[in-house]
Amino acid sequence: MSFTVTKSAGPCGATVSGLDLSARLSKKTITELRQTWLEHKVLAFPDQAMANTDLEKFTRYFGDFGDDPYFEPIDGHDHIAAICRRADETVPVFAEVWHTDWSFQKVPPAGTCLYGITIPPVGGQTLFIDQQKALNEMPHELRARIEGKWAIHSARGGYAPDGAYGEREKGSDRSMKIIYSQDAYATQAHPFIRQHPETGEETLYGILGYIIAVQDMPQEQAKQLLADLYQWQTRGQFQYVQNWSANMLLMWDNRSVLHSASGGYDGFDRLLHRTTIAAPDNAYC
Repeated sequence: MSFTVTKSAGPCGATVSGLDLSARLSKKTITELRQTWLEHKVLAFPDQAMANTDLEKFTRYFGDFGDDPYFEPIDGHDHIAAICRRADETVPVFAEVWHTDWSFQKVPPAGTCLYGITIPPVGGQTLFIDQQKALNEMPHELRARIEGKWAIHSARGGYAPDGAYGEREKGSDRSMKIIYSQDAYATQAHPFIRQHPETGEETLYGILGYIIAVQDMPQEQAKQLLADLYQWQTRGQFQYVQNWSANMLLMWDNRSVLHSASGGYDGFDRLLHRTTIAAPDNAYC
């Protein structure tokens, strides 16, 4: 089954047309899609009528399901989470910060799939940052400050009892089912600069937020480094903005991009279904 790829005008991202993702794809098509995904980092598949089982099937083309420790799955589908917001909610928009999914895990997910079900007529874009481009164009002085260094990642800022989605949200009007836990205080080290396990390209990994410290560096010095790195890696020249439409599937490579949700759709319901693609246990991704 052939398909057409239309590259975005940004540093990453492409639209794929000509495929019916509710049908079973051939091994050849899956192989070609994987290469397209690795090349463009973010793929959008518009006009896809997909049931939950279709989303699960598509995800499994690219690996096992990832572990999503802080989302309550939807009924009957243990690996699908609902990313939702009612029209009348007043709490902050979920994930409206730059991050890569679950970077605090020992083996974070290789990718994420997000399927648009109820899409507002305004706002709600998903923003991406190409972290290979950010690294390739990084000033020598800044790169020297992170070369060979390891960042300490943790979920505590979001999912610990005292985190953004913890006990302070008890009784709030948030419709999304988020689970907070003491486990979120755990930490995991990853190098700032990593080699992509499939492409071999060097890329930045992670950002201030899930990164809470730098290994073997005084905290004040680490804070300054993380702030300087944030200012560089979030520059507009590295960003791509994905607009949504109903029945669009979006997939991205967590190993080479950061992403962020955006608001701007108050007064409208929004619902997307999400899965993650696990990285192999023996792959340092």
